[in-house]
Amino acid sequence: MTMNPITEIDWNEVWNDQMRRSREASTARDCARIWEKRESALKFWNMSKENSHRVEETIAGTEITPDSRVLDIGAGPGTLAIPFAQRVKHVTAVEPAKGMVLVLQEKMAEEQVSNIEIVQKRWEDVNVADDLKTPYDVVIASFSLGMADIRGAIEKMIASAAKGGTIYLYHFAGETHWDRDCRDLWPRLHGREYQPGPKSDVLYNVLYSMGIYPSVRTFRLRHSQRFASMEEAMAHFRSQYAITTPEQEAIVREHLGRVLVEENGGLSLPASSIRVKIWWETGSGENGMGKR
Repeated sequence: MTMNPITEIDWNEVWNDQMRRSREASTARDCARIWEKRESALKFWNMSKENSHRVEETIAGTEITPDSRVLDIGAGPGTLAIPFAQRVKHVTAVEPAKGMVLVLQEKMAEEQVSNIEIVQKRWEDVNVADDLKTPYDVVIASFSLGMADIRGAIEKMIASAAKGGTIYLYHFAGETHWDRDCRDLWPRLHGREYQPGPKSDVLYNVLYSMGIYPSVRTFRLRHSQRFASMEEAMAHFRSQYAITTPEQEAIVREHLGRVLVEENGGLSLPASSIRVKIWWETGSGENGMGKR
């Protein structure tokens, strides 16, 4: 009998294994700790404002009304949560990092937004019954799928959604600009090969194995990070590349000297990568198919 790789392979374990390998190879880099700092979170917020067209396209690509209730998983500093809140009845923002939550609260005050409830936990640690005010018309996780047990994470999203609600996942496809840079730099910085995390191909197969056949749209995202000076760029990338020695500092400084572009009196890091939007309507049948 011929094996069907889609149904016979445990795609959740494939995701878990790739996530584990990536984390083991990057043990010096603590992503969670980066976002504990308010300064890093504020930098992320400012970058999202510079690329505001992506935020507007994401919001426009969801089915919301003024009465909608939205669950934003991995909400960060409010990149999506705040503009959602300005358009809908209620937003629950799940975000574990202290720095991100501080900036989110600051931006809520600045924008006079009061209909966001913050749950400062990892999605893995959220209890649907105790921590959330379900159901939600829209559940969204935008480039925040860092969970090892992705199937369990998706099952929890489904449990949080209203019947006829829509779940939106945004993730990466192929080699990102970050992957390309790390593939070159990580062996020189840390003496071991860089291992990228799982991408949208594995995510789709996890969904397929769950009987969910979602809509998929692939697009190229062009974006940039701006820095006032080389020193500001180095301050940002020290934590990103887990720099602890003068030798590592010299390697990254040389790299940034090649890739940063002078722009408007400062420096810019232009980048592009392939992204994927995956979405489906809940409660519309056994296969999870919904509006296209």
